[in-house]
Amino acid sequence: MLYLRFMLEPKITLNLSGKLLVLDKPAVMGVINVTEDSFYAGSRFLSKDAVMEQAGRMLEEGALWLDIGAMSSRPGATISNPEEEADRVVPVVAMLHQAFPAAFLSIDTVHASVARAAWEAGASMVNDISAGTMDAEMFPFVAGARVPYVLTHMKGRPEGMQDKPQYDRVEVEVLDFLIAKHQELKALGAIDILVDPGFGFGKSLQHNYRLLNQLHLLKILECPILVGISRKSMVYRTIQGTPEEALYGTTALHFLALEQGALVLRVHDVKPAVDAIAVWLACAAARAEEPT
Repeated sequence: MLYLRFMLEPKITLNLSGKLLVLDKPAVMGVINVTEDSFYAGSRFLSKDAVMEQAGRMLEEGALWLDIGAMSSRPGATISNPEEEADRVVPVVAMLHQAFPAAFLSIDTVHASVARAAWEAGASMVNDISAGTMDAEMFPFVAGARVPYVLTHMKGRPEGMQDKPQYDRVEVEVLDFLIAKHQELKALGAIDILVDPGFGFGKSLQHNYRLLNQLHLLKILECPILVGISRKSMVYRTIQGTPEEALYGTTALHFLALEQGALVLRVHDVKPAVDAIAVWLACAAARAEEPT
């Protein structure tokens, strides 16, 4: 019955700069970083040619979005200067929008000024790991501009978020936080909100896996659930490897996330994620045909 829920429940739609997107099945968001210190070297694209090549590849492989970022959010990273970040990322957004006008572009930033500039350059979604806590102007901007917004849970700030994070029940604290921020956004007039539990953002290995197993609780918000677990430490630490060795483990966790209700997979590797969704849909469809 998991497959049928996409058809039976009210359809999830997003208004992306005037284009109506119907999310009737899981989709993939490809990550393109234009910074030198993101945690996975394979996601760094520091020249225009490299960005264009990767963007074209990801779209050809089936990415519905490209998420463009110029600030590392890895544990220990410092928050970027908004002016420097804008100088780096906005021209990339403008270039991609011109080259791929039908593609949906997301800007990954905690700064409202960067989000606005990227939106004006062609981005149609804002992905903010801070849930508006690092810039008081972020919520008013996304609400006023009616830009779809990824609302993420993060405990602390990247500089110290992995310094022994503590929770009584991680899934309850994450849900309570997202409910409160969701209500705040709605009160300002925000329309389209996606929720991200923030794997790896102020969470231990055990917190991450408990949260993944309770991901379905976020359905109470009636928002698309976005999951960003690609090549993160919850994978490579478990396999005692590196981010470069974490693709297979990532794919396994993507399947589990889909089982728990994830609707958007934010990934470094588009084709494996697209294939995982196809296989999951086939499994769910076969389940739905089984006699009760």
